[in-house]
Amino acid sequence: MEFLPFLSCLVTCLDSTTLRRLSVVVAAMLCMAGRVTMLGLSRWTEKGGSYRTIQRLFNTEIPWEKVRWFLVRSHLRRVPDTILLAGDEVVTPKSGKKTYGLGRFFSSIQGQPIPGVCHLGLSLIPVAERVSYPILAWSVKPPENAAQAQSAPAKPAEAPSGPAESKSAEASKKRGRPKGSRNRARQEVELTPSQRFLQQAIQSVLALIGTDLTLAYFVYDGALGHAAGVRIVRQTNLHLISKLRHDSALYLPHDGPYSGRGPRKKYGARLDCACPPRDYLRESTVEDDVRTDTYQFTVRHKKFAEPLNVVLLVKTHLKTHRSAHVLLFSSDLNLAWDKLVDYYSLRFQIEFNFRDAKQHWGLDDFMSVNERPAVNAANLAFFMVNVSHLLRRQPEFDGMSVLDLKAWFRASKYVRETLKCLPEIPESISIEAIVKQVAALGRVNTPEVIA
Repeated sequence: MEFLPFLSCLVTCLDSTTLRRLSVVVAAMLCMAGRVTMLGLSRWTEKGGSYRTIQRLFNTEIPWEKVRWFLVRSHLRRVPDTILLAGDEVVTPKSGKKTYGLGRFFSSIQGQPIPGVCHLGLSLIPVAERVSYPILAWSVKPPENAAQAQSAPAKPAEAPSGPAESKSAEASKKRGRPKGSRNRARQEVELTPSQRFLQQAIQSVLALIGTDLTLAYFVYDGALGHAAGVRIVRQTNLHLISKLRHDSALYLPHDGPYSGRGPRKKYGARLDCACPPRDYLRESTVEDDVRTDTYQFTVRHKKFAEPLNVVLLVKTHLKTHRSAHVLLFSSDLNLAWDKLVDYYSLRFQIEFNFRDAKQHWGLDDFMSVNERPAVNAANLAFFMVNVSHLLRRQPEFDGMSVLDLKAWFRASKYVRETLKCLPEIPESISIEAIVKQVAALGRVNTPEVIA
């Protein structure tokens, strides 16, 4: 399959030389086996894909955000349903000491900080398709080294004071609010460097998309389940969908009479997640001896400036009567409970992008240590995720998994290389029929399932 026409939509953001090299590398990545490194790619490329050519490509400055967006733009424009913007971070373990972006990042799989590189990924998820298309992948700077903090000179310890001095110091500290302090507006939240980094990434994607798509929701995990997280997203004119802590102090609206003095009360009774009011029940289902009760509230939190649209999911085992609950929330008070739950569950599609990028497209395999080759290798892996999504939407690849897709292209390469050994190719041979028969040997799904 010739990939230069498939990538013709990128002519506006790539020069002809870079586009030709990229098409050669894409064809090699789809059929190759083993680790995805520059040397491994050079062994599977066709004419025009030498090792030096691949080195030149990996040392070329490529606007990857534009490349990935232009590749999927024409497809997403035809999607009539809602499109979500989702984000998450992925940690890739790396050894050595000189890889660009190397640091110690917390790995949820291993449950501890590990040496590696971290990337912040933002993806577009059409609700109808339930597939995530990566758009942005930025390298996250490693946190400050704890060893450097320990090596900093310690402050000299103060001399211990006597009991008379300690009593006088306690007497001088007045209780209550300090004199001259002012009320702080909860809308004005001071963002940390990592939070500003995330906000810049969201703004970059919105500026790239422009008016081609209309986005309304940004979906993130529980790392944004706080007041600063809401302000980060609301300042970009999007609504946040995320998760709160299970022990969050939420208050129902005050519905009592006005006392006649002072401001009107905003906080009513505190929400008891173990025994929520039945008036707010929206759905109750039973499956495998587990009852799932879904509640929806408009509640307040004393750390948040605005009310929150909260969905409470309570799961109870009918035999043991043990229960657990999850608190999902959105800054959009008009969002229905079923859509809120569905949109948050779609966030997990970005985890499948990370899995494919690591397992099939070389995010775990690249061995470059310098900045530009390392950035290009990681972004190329996410670019191939989009390529595989679009290829599997074509009729000849419909229903295939990534392994099936790679098996088909590998079989095609084997067949064509074998036929080159013949002195003359018979006219009666159908190359496509042989490719389909050989591809079935390494395919996971059977032809009946694919059909």
